[in-house]
Amino acid sequence: MSQQPTINRSEQLLRGVTMQAMQYSFTLPADYDMSIISRRVNDKGSALDNHAPLIFKAYLSARRNSTETPSHENLYAPFYLWHDNDGMTDFLTGPGFEGLVNAFGWPAVNTWPGMIACKSGSGFKEARFASREVLHIPPFTTMENLRAEERRLVEKATDTQGALLALTAFEPSHWTLVRFRLWPEDTTLTNDPNIQLYDVLHVSHPAG
Repeated sequence: MSQQPTINRSEQLLRGVTMQAMQYSFTLPADYDMSIISRRVNDKGSALDNHAPLIFKAYLSARRNSTETPSHENLYAPFYLWHDNDGMTDFLTGPGFEGLVNAFGWPAVNTWPGMIACKSGSGFKEARFASREVLHIPPFTTMENLRAEERRLVEKATDTQGALLALTAFEPSHWTLVRFRLWPEDTTLTNDPNIQLYDVLHVSHPAG
């Protein structure tokens, strides 16, 4: 019988087959005043700080041609991790999301319901930067091997690379995988064109 991996307390809190990773992204005009996004988050970001269905929400933005978080476009792109599908559905059908849609438009909402691994260090509410990579899972991939490798990468990110939180999740309708990390400072990932970097404006973490 294979031995189950040891899970520390913070990792246990964030693991479970019912968790839902979710992100939507708004592309804003090249000359858009991104301070509007910062002010909006400053005014409204605490609204979900005690929202029990939520594990965390990272309020993310990217500025076109930023030197710290290079991006081809101005983006507002919050990333969520929900305890279950009910919490996510209640949010998407509630007044908070309706207000967002009225302000920015109707986004495509990406979800990754299959959690491969998720681990947090201490104090990830202090995150200042985030990275997100979306990959296509090739047909006939041995998912057990993929899961083991992603667990290894998640642990490496938090244990030796300085990430405050790392997660990998997948969705099987189009077979995509997302790797998401929160960082306390700028990372060495800035030269990877497949990784989108963000500034973290606020993190809501009801259990924190």
